[in-house]
Amino acid sequence: MTVWLVGAGPGDPGLITARGLELVRDCDALVYDRLVSPELVAEAPDAALVVSRAGLPQDDVNGLLVELGRAGLAVVRLKGGDSFVYGRGGEEALALAEAGVAFEIVPGVSALAAVPAAAGIPLTHRGVASSVRVLSGRSAEESGETAVVFMGLRALSEVCAELLDDGLDPTTPAAVVSRGTLPDQQVVVATLAKLPHAAAQLRGPALVIVGEVVRVGAAIAVASARWTRSSRSRASATSVATPTRRSPQS
Repeated sequence: MTVWLVGAGPGDPGLITARGLELVRDCDALVYDRLVSPELVAEAPDAALVVSRAGLPQDDVNGLLVELGRAGLAVVRLKGGDSFVYGRGGEEALALAEAGVAFEIVPGVSALAAVPAAAGIPLTHRGVASSVRVLSGRSAEESGETAVVFMGLRALSEVCAELLDDGLDPTTPAAVVSRGTLPDQQVVVATLAKLPHAAAQLRGPALVIVGEVVRVGAAIAVASARWTRSSRSRASATSVATPTRRSPQS
């Protein structure tokens, strides 16, 4: 089975994605955050194991997801907003990949854009604001910033040159995601200095991402690919019965 890292949206239960709600309604186990709407938690099947992560250290949450995934369950890890925006989804994805547990990421509606929009405040407005800086009010063990550039593919050389002029190291990891979330999505990763050449053949629309988080994404992809290759190898070498899906008792 699989662990799905699902974004629940910014608060209103109606803002979860259709895919996310479908997975919640069909899961064997649901591990949810404190900020997730109770109405969404109630959508889990009556027989599903439902666990609040409130009070659990992150390492314990990672271990729980690995344990449930290895038990052959369909597991939904439900987080407020989007799992990869201040949601520690990257840490959980790495833990699952390193443990050899299959996982999928289901993006959610992030509070980053949804909350200002709900208040009638546009984050960008022509002639007023063309960029957004995202900060956390909580202290972190490590500091750093991620630059995200919308509609930057045509002017990629100029964008990268400007970031270098601002003082970024030419070896800073960077990526271009072309046609993100679509079946023909492509991702190109390179250093900031080499990105324009590496992404020259990509089609728009595209998003440019610059920062150390690109290295984290590459690590997740490598670990996940390694697990997929070893899983296929084992399946071809021996006949393995498919685990029977079961619904544990609460």
